[in-house]
Amino acid sequence: MTRVLVAGDHFVTPGLVTAALEARRGRLGELDVRTHLGPWPRTPFGPVGEVDEASDIEDELISRLPGVEVLITQMAPLTERVLAAADDLRLVIVTRGGPVNVNSDAAQARGIEIKSTPGRNAPAAAEHTIALLLAAMRAIPSTHASVLAGQWRSDLYALDEVGSELGGATVGLIGYGAIGRQVARILRAFGATVLIHDPYADPATLDGTEPVTLEEILHRSDVISLHARLTPETRGMIGAKEIARMRPGAVLVNSARGGLLDYDAVADALHTRHLRAAAFDVFDVEPLPAGSPLRSAPNVVLTPHLAGATVQTAERAAHQAADLLEEWLSARA
Repeated sequence: MTRVLVAGDHFVTPGLVTAALEARRGRLGELDVRTHLGPWPRTPFGPVGEVDEASDIEDELISRLPGVEVLITQMAPLTERVLAAADDLRLVIVTRGGPVNVNSDAAQARGIEIKSTPGRNAPAAAEHTIALLLAAMRAIPSTHASVLAGQWRSDLYALDEVGSELGGATVGLIGYGAIGRQVARILRAFGATVLIHDPYADPATLDGTEPVTLEEILHRSDVISLHARLTPETRGMIGAKEIARMRPGAVLVNSARGGLLDYDAVADALHTRHLRAAAFDVFDVEPLPAGSPLRSAPNVVLTPHLAGATVQTAERAAHQAADLLEEWLSARA
């Protein structure tokens, strides 16, 4: 019998994971499943010990891990301290795109396998990106606020005030992974021309998009949306110089990683109207500081890192975790 600890939270709940395991009962063999409910997102995550983006539940884990072979979690901190108390642990499944809450070196030194669920939130993040893009292009948040304030801004019908359409627009995607590909598919359904810049893109997945250089995507695009991974190579890749090369009146969207972008430069470009609008779900510092220039910039749409937050994302994460456990058990049989 394999003992499994499901250290869930209020998004990927223990109930979702245990239901996914139960659906595969005949294929997983005998499991002794135990659960723990962590505080996220009711309590924000943060650094815990030497790992990032985790819930501070080290003590709870240490008390529950003896005898556990498999841990399925999203936010539990797999620190050196926790792993040192988990002599029986052989597999950690992190229900996120990557195991940022795991001390990978310490786990590897103990022979513990680490698996994660990349792509679990790709449909949700892609749809949220399109929502941000449309909201920015049509100034939906600000006009909504004006109606609530008792205004009826018919002056916004003036040619120099109205928004633009996505159909017929040229949209540049910087980064073309799982999310970027889904965004491209939706954009093409709207009738947009899609350019991509990603040196690592698989030519077999281009699907009607046009690969171009960064310089070309900057000066040809009406809208630019960021979907690159954050690496030393991509950190700060869009700064004041790159924004200056964008078309006057362009729209900039980022639902990938805040470190890709210089937000002070964005705020300056919005004030000068070089950028018509911008929309962001991620920021270089989160939560967004009270003094951030984005808070006073015009024509900006902001959401608090929620692009992947859907019921379906949580359900996919649970089922992908169950699939990974099944694969691991089959390999050991």
